Amino acid sequence: MTVTAIAERFINYILVQKIIPQFMKKNLFVFLLLIISVIAVPAQLKSPDDFLGYTLGTKFTPHYKIINYFQQVAASMPQQVKLQQYGQTYEGRPLYLAFVSSAANISNLENIRKNNLQLAGLESGTATNTSTAIVWLSYNVHGNEASSSEAAMQTIYELLKPEHQQWLNNTVVIMDPCLNPDGRDRYVNWFNSVVGNMPNEKPFAREHEEPWPGGRVNHYNFDLNRDWAWQTQIETQQRIKMYNQWMPQVHVDYHEQGYNEPYYFAPAAAPFHEVITGWQKDFQTQIGKNNARYFDNNGWLYFTKERFDLFYPSYGDTYPTYNGAVGMTYEQGGHSRGGLAVQTDEGEILTLKDRLWHHTTTGLSTVEITAMHADKVIAEFKKYFDNAKNGIGSNFKSYLLTSADRARIEAVKKILTANGIQYGIVSGDPKLPGYNYFSGKTETISRQQYTIAVNANQPRSILAKVLLEPVSKLADSATYDITAWSIPYVYGVDAYALNTYLQVIADVAIDYPAFQENSYGAVLKYNSAADAMFLAKLLLNGTGVRTNEKDISYNGKQIPRGSLFILKRDNAANWKNTVALINSAHADITTIESGFMDAGPDMGSPDILKLAAPRVACVTGDDVSPNAAGEIWHLFEQQVKYPLTMLNGSRLRANTLKQFDVLILPDGDYSFISDKKMGEDLKAWVRSGGRIVALENAVSQLANADWGIKIKKEDEEKKDDKKTEDYSALRKYGNRERDDLVNSVPGAIYKVEMDETHPLAFGIGNSFYTLKQNTTVMEFLKEGWNVGIIKKENKVTGFAGSAAAGKIKDGTLFAVQDMGRGKVIYMVDDPVFRSFWENGKLLFLNAIFMVGNEPVRL
Repeated sequence: MTVTAIAERFINYILVQKIIPQFMKKNLFVFLLLIISVIAVPAQLKSPDDFLGYTLGTKFTPHYKIINYFQQVAASMPQQVKLQQYGQTYEGRPLYLAFVSSAANISNLENIRKNNLQLAGLESGTATNTSTAIVWLSYNVHGNEASSSEAAMQTIYELLKPEHQQWLNNTVVIMDPCLNPDGRDRYVNWFNSVVGNMPNEKPFAREHEEPWPGGRVNHYNFDLNRDWAWQTQIETQQRIKMYNQWMPQVHVDYHEQGYNEPYYFAPAAAPFHEVITGWQKDFQTQIGKNNARYFDNNGWLYFTKERFDLFYPSYGDTYPTYNGAVGMTYEQGGHSRGGLAVQTDEGEILTLKDRLWHHTTTGLSTVEITAMHADKVIAEFKKYFDNAKNGIGSNFKSYLLTSADRARIEAVKKILTANGIQYGIVSGDPKLPGYNYFSGKTETISRQQYTIAVNANQPRSILAKVLLEPVSKLADSATYDITAWSIPYVYGVDAYALNTYLQVIADVAIDYPAFQENSYGAVLKYNSAADAMFLAKLLLNGTGVRTNEKDISYNGKQIPRGSLFILKRDNAANWKNTVALINSAHADITTIESGFMDAGPDMGSPDILKLAAPRVACVTGDDVSPNAAGEIWHLFEQQVKYPLTMLNGSRLRANTLKQFDVLILPDGDYSFISDKKMGEDLKAWVRSGGRIVALENAVSQLANADWGIKIKKEDEEKKDDKKTEDYSALRKYGNRERDDLVNSVPGAIYKVEMDETHPLAFGIGNSFYTLKQNTTVMEFLKEGWNVGIIKKENKVTGFAGSAAAGKIKDGTLFAVQDMGRGKVIYMVDDPVFRSFWENGKLLFLNAIFMVGNEPVRL
């Protein structure tokens, strides 16, 4: 509707209503036409300074004001900017994307998106547009690396200036101004509450000492920059859905490092994963040189090709890279200790304004160089996916994953689907040779009840290869993160890698018969983390649940130890609702019509243990690793959905302990363990029936406090009678970092032998694959149960230095110690690492819900 038409309708309305006399109609029309014309014109684009009312960089901007600024930009420039909310955080803060381009591209945005997916073979149809590149800029994934969201505001303003319009003719820029609003606001609100009228530049001032847990992490203390592939957090889940709808050619992830460090940009450091193409490396270099041109002109310091590698698949640079983009990390010096201004060790003053302009400069430079080479960028993007669809770049042609447990395969399906990796049900029962992940040999594949296959001739075959490869191949062992993550080991499913494509059919839902009311009871399998979570649901619901300590045979069917028995006699008052709850599990249920078993204990045997709903607490606070506490908090709240009390370690008291059955000690450095009185109170609580679950460094601290366990020390070398000179201490200074790698275990997968008769190992089987990030092992317990042990060097994949590898053997990793009526469960490794180590969740939940229920043997 035109402005004139709007004016005429409004005038006719007020005339009919006799609000004004007829004779004023002519003059009123002119007056209203003027008003509506003013209203109809978009507001003038304001700079961040003008909109916020202060110079950018003189204050930290809360998240809501950042979003308000982006909304103002979109309202002022609707022909060139589109703003879209794609989700919200755990704390309810909105997540937005801004799309910035030419007016022609914005009006054709949906067609550009579809065309881009057609280029990659991710949507049907033939791509026609081969000239519009997509650049995605991601800001503030770590909340206390706060300069980047400030830079996002300046960057979008600069992009819309006339001198930069030519870049937008063949480029769509997608900007996520803050990936982690909860963490950012935690940092910003704290900083704004402690800073004075003028920033204090001294690095030891209060404003440079952020309190626990810090703003780096999200609500559940997760590092979102390690979560791209695993998608355990709601922010990541929502973002990856959007990412997969766009699939940019270039992606930049903005960060900050220590305030004494200069700026870092691509090209990245080694090791590069072998799947990274020559073009992806080359264009990183071109982008880096363009960034360097601007930094050189300003006399700014920077470095490249060091420290930040491209290997671990769940970063904001590697995940886009394995999805066909040129993915990069940009790191500005500053971090949480940067504040508004800080004095570096070189005596210079680094300001927030400096930091945000460095980020703004690299953002503009990246868009510029991409626009200059848009045709080549798109051609290489298409080539990447054409090769992927033809299986080029994959060592194997297919991957077969199989398990007797439905829930384990369902969990694998979920992670594949989240990453857009195609899979299917294997057609027939092929008797083909394949590389067995667990034996390390080529064998005839052996399918179990639930089997899926991933073929390597699909658009995301490269990502599939990286996530499924049996052995990680490192060209260089100096890595920034873990070096092994293969899905079969993580999820506890058998797997084969084959040199032939497999015939697959579409996945079909499994229909299980309903459990009926008129029976003695039901038996549920217990083989997966999902089963343990259902157990927690049953207990929380007040359902009577029993488990068997010994194997049972009933009606010709084997019921392994650790199964779940829900009997009518235990739930008579609420049996109808209990039956409905059992059927809601959609599980393989065995109906029993009698308590008399063919073999093994009957239902009234002391070996059939009735489980109780434990009262669980987890220690948190300054003594604890935020990430470690967050993993457990998130597991209980978002996955298990079972009550968990988070206790501040500095306020832990004996009276508090009495209100709980289980106390979890995540990785940390606990002052109360070494405190004589609190240490004795803790032991007294365990002896009275309490259970401690100690993880990682908490195990070492209990060992140091004489809790009856010992950390295994390096064996002393046998000394030769003949004295020889020891030259091992003579090292070259320039090789110091590389020399230290012999003692490093950045994250490698090891096979652990499990005592499957112990409740801690129920459902796990006789082996478990753990992620080792240190050389710590316990000595075999003489008074206790060595549930998970390593007898020899059992590394499966990943890097472990030669000296480190020799220490990881002949010891215990998971153990249970009896102490009076209570127990202490020791877990040297983190079984719920980053919440993606799926099979480890079963092990950990066993420590909570299974251990401590077996009868005391006198």
